[in-house]
Amino acid sequence: MVFQSSTYGKVLVLDGVIQLTERDECAYQEMITHLPLCSIPNPKKVLVIGGGDGGVIREVAHHSSVEKIDICEIDKMVVDVSKQYFPDVAVGYDDPRVTLHIGDGVAFLKEVPEGTYDAVIVDSSDPIGPAQELFEKPFFSSVAKALRPGGVVCTQAESIWLHMDIIEDIVANCRQIFKGSVNYAWTTVPTYPSGMIGFMLCSTEGPPVDFKHPVNPIDENESQKSVRPLKFYNSEIHTAAFCLPSFAKRKIGSKAN
Repeated sequence: MVFQSSTYGKVLVLDGVIQLTERDECAYQEMITHLPLCSIPNPKKVLVIGGGDGGVIREVAHHSSVEKIDICEIDKMVVDVSKQYFPDVAVGYDDPRVTLHIGDGVAFLKEVPEGTYDAVIVDSSDPIGPAQELFEKPFFSSVAKALRPGGVVCTQAESIWLHMDIIEDIVANCRQIFKGSVNYAWTTVPTYPSGMIGFMLCSTEGPPVDFKHPVNPIDENESQKSVRPLKFYNSEIHTAAFCLPSFAKRKIGSKAN
């Protein structure tokens, strides 16, 4: 469903859950993309699982080093609705580096040759129904296999206010699978439950990745020259995103690193 909100502009709702609004989608799309891609030098090949609205691939396209962007979305209707009602989000599909695959992300990853991608971004819905698999150990193992040494993954990881048990499980699974860095970050999104959303950021064994200090910053001037300047992300907010409230730090801080 798409409707017009007086405060947030057009709103996309799937299965009764707000997916994005015109006003605050930047806080989610920019952070889930630039937190991983600004943490490694010269990312070239990027895979997006989910993200059918096109916002994540729009953000990946900011990185001039990227040569190939694959996106695997299970629901073609999301792609079509976004192109029709949210052209400023779906503009990502216009980039010639993008290849859209309609299908199941879990199955797609299993067919990916080992070490194919520099980064994988998992823009999933909540871990209910089909998306449940995207939060389990076998999926994370497939992601790790698809990444090069020192490659990175960023996955939607729920709210510290509402889903701490789920987050603890995700962190524990990631610590077993990813032998590089494992970190939890978060951002504010006013229209999401509890007004925020978190991200798991992990790297495979290889060249070390320090997620908290971006090594591949998006220059503000370069962003201003692009079709759509950044609205939310910057290097300072990147580092701040890893600062956790005390209650969350006690629960998951010791399990991440």
